[in-house]
Amino acid sequence: MCPRRRRLPTRVDVGRRPLMLYAQTPAHEKRRLFRDALASGELLRLPGAFNPLSARLIERKGFDGVYISGAVLSADLGLPDIGLTTLTEVAQRAGQIARMTELPAIVDADTGFGEPMNVARTIQTLEDAGLAGTHIEDQVNPKRCGHLDGKEVVDLATATQRIRAAADARRDANFLIMARTDIRAVEGLAATIDRAKALVDAGADAVFPEALRGLGEFEAVATALDVPVLANMTEFGKSALFTVDELRAAGVRMAIWPVSLLRMAMGAAERALDTLLADGALDTQLGAMQHRADLYDLIDYQGYSRFDAGVFDFTVER
Repeated sequence: MCPRRRRLPTRVDVGRRPLMLYAQTPAHEKRRLFRDALASGELLRLPGAFNPLSARLIERKGFDGVYISGAVLSADLGLPDIGLTTLTEVAQRAGQIARMTELPAIVDADTGFGEPMNVARTIQTLEDAGLAGTHIEDQVNPKRCGHLDGKEVVDLATATQRIRAAADARRDANFLIMARTDIRAVEGLAATIDRAKALVDAGADAVFPEALRGLGEFEAVATALDVPVLANMTEFGKSALFTVDELRAAGVRMAIWPVSLLRMAMGAAERALDTLLADGALDTQLGAMQHRADLYDLIDYQGYSRFDAGVFDFTVER
């Protein structure tokens, strides 16, 4: 039997947010609550948001957090995930997503956007943008998607310098510094565990071992470390797609589905366009669309209308 889940606590109940605009829970409080949830030992589920509205939907459905993928941010710009996005682009878009939800949001910061001093600036910029945490990886610049062949990783000294710079730069102690390592595809599982331990010693609060093969490997990494381990459940990659229960049993404490919603949305968009080309209309696709009423409810259209009526409730005498 699965353990009973506790909701990630927030100041605002899902579906009952105060009026309009952005989240009511300040960033430092989201970070504290996220740390508390991680300390509980439960597995936290963070689907990937591809825009601010999808982050609000993730919240409404009752998930524990929001993940913001570097691959998604690149794809949103029509670019491949090979380190072409800048810190400014990532922080701006991630901030737009994070401010739209009461949930904590974790963002992919690739290799930190430069040398250790650049990594330090990255952390403070992401703090200012309202993120709850980030992960820095140990690939060689320019990086590539973690589930492609031909990756290269930096030496241990460089990898630990990045994490040390990140940990030293943060001003909010609850901002989560996660170390991602891609060394499994290069040197194997034993090297993954050794590097993960070194990255924790350098200041990492959690570890993201990329492209592990099988639940046994996740369990081996989780057993070897005394910090939370994240599992990347990306489709069409090196890792099998395990269930939340399987990952929990293996000792994993965070799971992400980084590109899933984007893939679903783009697949639906392609099918709709094909239908429009073939039939000249989309009336047959209405059942597959989000209804306008549901969209208006999600963005709290009525709340904006009430606010507008409450402010502009006067007439100017002439």
